[in-house]
Amino acid sequence: MRTLCASTLIGEFFVIGFAGLVAMKDPDLTQATVWTVCGVAMLLSVLLCGMLSRPGAVQIGWALQIGLILSGLVVPMMFILGAVFAALWWCSVHYGRRIDTIKARWAALAETEAAQAPHGGAPNPL
Repeated sequence: MRTLCASTLIGEFFVIGFAGLVAMKDPDLTQATVWTVCGVAMLLSVLLCGMLSRPGAVQIGWALQIGLILSGLVVPMMFILGAVFAALWWCSVHYGRRIDTIKARWAALAETEAAQAPHGGAPNPL
C-alpha cells in the first residue's frame, strides 16, 4: 500500500505545483494566495510520503485530501483537482491493501514450501 500511496502523493505534489502556475494567470488571485494554498498542499504531500509507515498515515492522507477539496474555497480550480486526488487516494489505499494481502499470501506460501522442502529447505523446482 505504501508504494501506491507514495506514488499518489508525489503525483499530487507535481500536479499541484503545475496547477499553481496555471492559477497565477487568474487575475482574481494574487501570487501570494496561490502559492500559500499550493505550497502548503505540496509540503504536506511530501511530508506525508515520509510518514506512510506510521500508524494513522492513511487517516492523515484523508485529511489532506479533504483539505485539498476545501482549498477550492480559495483557489476554485482546487475543487475539481481535490476531488480527483481524493478518488486517487481511495484507489491507492483500496488496491494497495489488496496488493499487500496478495503479497502476504505469497510470502506465507513460500515460507511453508521452504519449511516442507527436503535438503535444507530448498524449494522444489517442480
